[in-house]
Amino acid sequence: MRDTPAPLRLAVIGGGPAGLMAAEVASAAGIEVHLFEAKGSVGRKFLIAGKGGLNLTHSEARPGFDARYRERALDVGAWLDDFDADALRAWARDFGVETYVGSSGRVFPIDRKAAPLLRGWVRRLREGGVLFHVQHRWLGWDDRGALRFSTPDGEVRFDADALVLAMGGGSWPQLGSDGAWVPALAARGIDVAPLKPANCGFDIGWSAFLAKRHAGAPLKPVVAHWRDAAGRERALQGECVLTENGIEGSLVYAIAADLRDAIERDGDTVLHLDLVPGRDLQRLQQDLAKPRNGRSLGEHLRRQAGIDGVKSALLHEVLDKPALQDMTRVASILKRLPLRLLRARPMDEAISTAGGVRLAALDEGLMLRGLPGVFCAGEMLDWEAPTGGYLLTACFASGLRAGRGAVEWLRTRG
Repeated sequence: MRDTPAPLRLAVIGGGPAGLMAAEVASAAGIEVHLFEAKGSVGRKFLIAGKGGLNLTHSEARPGFDARYRERALDVGAWLDDFDADALRAWARDFGVETYVGSSGRVFPIDRKAAPLLRGWVRRLREGGVLFHVQHRWLGWDDRGALRFSTPDGEVRFDADALVLAMGGGSWPQLGSDGAWVPALAARGIDVAPLKPANCGFDIGWSAFLAKRHAGAPLKPVVAHWRDAAGRERALQGECVLTENGIEGSLVYAIAADLRDAIERDGDTVLHLDLVPGRDLQRLQQDLAKPRNGRSLGEHLRRQAGIDGVKSALLHEVLDKPALQDMTRVASILKRLPLRLLRARPMDEAISTAGGVRLAALDEGLMLRGLPGVFCAGEMLDWEAPTGGYLLTACFASGLRAGRGAVEWLRTRG
């Protein structure tokens, strides 16, 4: 009587969307899947992302959607060919989670919650045979190629026929994305671009008065003016927030990659804000040239330009007292307020990270060319995107691509 061959085993390390999607694909293909997570439960960053309303994806049409991935647009676009925003919404619908498009084009579940979707997903994975191992922190490989994990009960080892790494970038270390995997891959000769903050705030160095009185104050609406990587003048309207150290918020995150790269190249960079986007410079100059009739400067600015609160404070931060009496100069500054950005905020404060395993180190199935049978997915790859659902969509899509790649590779061995 012939022995039944042992089932092929895939280890997936990382319980975020990329890892879970890879596990789903492989399990559905009949592979024995073991999913390892350093924390006590999976999907923690996914749940945090949905705390204020889960922004699952974005309704922007392709190829505009692909362009959000900047220099990685072609690579990520290939993943999206397999699993794009529409496919993600259809996938969520399978769990009974209907979605809608918000006024900004962002896509949310009807109830805006992440937990029901995650619970349904994990339940389906368990029913499909995926075995979960929580509180297992990956330590790399031992001398014979077994996976090493640190657990509450000591170190354990696990033999797998293939491996999907989906351990995130270097932001949110408290949720498991701490970049601790970098040395293990670098030691194996894998080309890893340095991790750096993305979708982050920036330090400016406010006066003590501004930092104390206006930290946390929103700036809206404003128009940001900056130069992109090619040196082209760009503009974008949105909202941001003053912090004790500088500036952050959705508008800043949307252009953070250009700002961060400019600081890396030049040592600092200047971001200009239009604080009065509803009026052109000529109209604003005419309004501010009107007689003050004994009113204070602050009252004159409020009446004639709608400038008060934090916007008024920013004007005082940039101009000295004599310059504040020159309404032509004031109007010019209100339309192009210069803010010198000194540095990006630390990586562990960022929403996401850039850098990671260089895509050139991977084949089309996201397998490492230098480590056959080892696949990578999610934010640990060298790509970045703004918030708005683009990050999550690419994580799902790359997880699907890596899962399919692992299945295909295992089948050639089976």
